[in-house]
Amino acid sequence: MPAELVIGVGASHSTLMNTHWEQTADRAGAQRYADALAEARDRIAAAGADVAVIIGSNHFRGFWLDLIPAFTIGVGECLASGESGTPAGPQPVDQPLARHLVDTLVGGGQFDPAYSARLQIDHGQSHAIQYLLAGLELPIVPIVINVFAHPLPTVRRCLDFGAAVRTALHGFAADRRVAVIGSGGLSHRLPWPDWRDPSGDDEEFMVRAWLDGRDNWRDYDGRRREIIQAAQPVINPEFDEQLLALLEAGKGAQLAEHTTEQLEREAGNGGQEIRTWLTMAAALSHAPATRLAYEPMPEWLTGMAVAVLEPAGHNP
Repeated sequence: MPAELVIGVGASHSTLMNTHWEQTADRAGAQRYADALAEARDRIAAAGADVAVIIGSNHFRGFWLDLIPAFTIGVGECLASGESGTPAGPQPVDQPLARHLVDTLVGGGQFDPAYSARLQIDHGQSHAIQYLLAGLELPIVPIVINVFAHPLPTVRRCLDFGAAVRTALHGFAADRRVAVIGSGGLSHRLPWPDWRDPSGDDEEFMVRAWLDGRDNWRDYDGRRREIIQAAQPVINPEFDEQLLALLEAGKGAQLAEHTTEQLEREAGNGGQEIRTWLTMAAALSHAPATRLAYEPMPEWLTGMAVAVLEPAGHNP
């Protein structure tokens, strides 16, 4: 049997969920969000998934400004950086499926994704591993989208990439039941500069960390963390609700013409991560989503949401 896409999940991530749980004023909202992650995990298990394609972002612990591809697929070793209580060390990769994806995308002529035989990921992927794959022991196919180092791939390009991933997965001859996870968002603003025009000591420090951190990123992490923890939350629940409503209606593709600048204004620089959700939705043919939670969490700086997309015939 060929590979089959059995479920899609969109889920926000924040390492502050790990480190600032006790400081969270809305503990009930935090628990609702955690419960939604657990429910999504149970739905992945109920769908019989045996591999998870995780589409996530990079926070300059796996990629640096010396090389920033738009799309990267891990096809060999995968190492999680383990910051702030997220999983650390080697992660299992379904290498035959990952390499099939690269071969098919390149061979199809529409995309030439970068690939890595030794990919380092951070919480843009590992937060999903920690909460959505807990105890399932599924191999992964990690896909990293550049959402923080301008210029960014357009929203339309991400939607087209998700559709191409769907086609490639369907063309894999061996039996696989595939979960596709989009990790990131929703609205939030990180105290990160446009690397092309930093202003002030903190921004210049950040850009230097992003440029020089490949071999010693941990040396920069303490001050990075202090800058992030000092940031004021910027969450736009109205934008988040509109996005979730579109996904629930199976109409996420309506955001195709949203520019990077529009997303910055409406959802903050962290809101650029909705590309991972939209790529996942495109891979699931924009099946209508079921919202499991939405909680604006200022202590975590982010509008936190979980939604599940289940193709017809695979509702547990």
